[in-house]
Amino acid sequence: MEIWFSEFHTPDVKHSIRINRHLYSERSDYQQIDIFDTPEFGRMLTLDGNVVLTERDEFIYDEMITHIPMAVHPNVCDVLVIGAGDGGVVRELARYDCIRRIDLVEMDPKVLEACRAYLPENASRLDDSRVHIFFDNALRFIRRKKDEYDLIIVDSTDPFGPSEGYFTREFYGICYNALHEDGVMVNQQGSPFFKHDAEVLQRSHQRIAKLFPISRVYQAHIPTYAAGYWLFGFSSKKYHPIDDLDIERWKSLNLETKYYTPKLHIGAFYLPAFLEKLLMEVEE
Repeated sequence: MEIWFSEFHTPDVKHSIRINRHLYSERSDYQQIDIFDTPEFGRMLTLDGNVVLTERDEFIYDEMITHIPMAVHPNVCDVLVIGAGDGGVVRELARYDCIRRIDLVEMDPKVLEACRAYLPENASRLDDSRVHIFFDNALRFIRRKKDEYDLIIVDSTDPFGPSEGYFTREFYGICYNALHEDGVMVNQQGSPFFKHDAEVLQRSHQRIAKLFPISRVYQAHIPTYAAGYWLFGFSSKKYHPIDDLDIERWKSLNLETKYYTPKLHIGAFYLPAFLEKLLMEVEE
């Protein structure tokens, strides 16, 4: 008998992946956590029935949310990562010697436990001496921080359930206050293809654009996410994501990547017409 995992992207659209084994299942205080082994995508982490990552394509998300800001900001020393309990973002950040501190705020300790056990490649740098893990509500944690970080990466799940508060005007304002005067915030903005997701994107972008003098959206192709098309937000107090991109500085680091390149960096900010229209509607 074949077993399939299905995630509904809309009431009329679902994405199904055949699974070999159900490796892990636990209901934590916050959410349902499952890890599956699949023939096409390797191991797959889901939270409350939604795909968070697969071994096959996680590098796209983690590289694009990490290397974009790191190639722009000239002096990142202190970083705050919200969510990302699987460790993939921390793994990419830990490749930069210039970073002296990575604060990881994850609400659910069970996510880290599961990923350490079943997704060791993602979790491989969680024990780096520069990494400090806090099991806390991110809003409560960041309220105590003023002018403290060069970069904040918001690697939350979609704006439902435990992560709903990470898409509010209050949350973005708290992040703004926690950044240095030249700080950058990067966050996942979901997919713009389906109507409900597009509305969430518009609300989020509008709130961010009212706070940050520079607010841009960029894109990546991630096969296991809704419509295979995913967006990120780049919000900055000073640096422009293209004008301040230092290609030679980033190349001199000799970091090997599977998806990100400086050329792709530039192209990721050139958006299709329908998406430009969606964003312009709320910016005006």
